[in-house]
Amino acid sequence: MADTNTNSGLLTVRLVTPDRVLLDATANAVELPSMSGYLEALYGAAPLLAELGAGEVRLHGGTSGDQKFFVAWGFVEVLPERVTILAETALHPNEIDRNEALQELQEGEKLWQAAGDEGDKYDEANAVTRKAEEKLASAEGKSH
Repeated sequence: MADTNTNSGLLTVRLVTPDRVLLDATANAVELPSMSGYLEALYGAAPLLAELGAGEVRLHGGTSGDQKFFVAWGFVEVLPERVTILAETALHPNEIDRNEALQELQEGEKLWQAAGDEGDKYDEANAVTRKAEEKLASAEGKSH
C-alpha cells in the first residue's frame, strides 16, 4: 500500500476488483460515482460507506498525478486518510474495448424492449445500458 505520513494531506487510494489491485497510490482528492451521484473525497473527510454506480473514478494530484478509471458497481469506504474502492469492474480507459461496450449497449436496449410490464426487468435493462454508456464515455474521454 502507498505509504503516507499522517500530516501529508494526501489520501491513500486503493482500487480493487475481485481479480486484481488496479491502483495503490495517493491523491489530493478523489471523485467517485455513487448510486446517488458523484461525490468527492478529500483528506480529513468524515467516514463514509457508499454503493458505487457506473462511472469514472478520478484522482487529482498526489504522487502519481491525475488519473481516471472506469468502475461499475461495488462499494467505496472513505476514511479521513484513506479511500478504498471495491469494484465489480474497474478498467483504465485504454483497457476498454469500444466494440464490446457497444454490444453491451445494444444488449441493454434489447432488454429494455423485452421488459414488458415488469419493473425489475426495466431496472436491469437500465443498469446494463448505464454501464455501457459510462464505459463508452470513459473510453472517449467524455465522462462527467
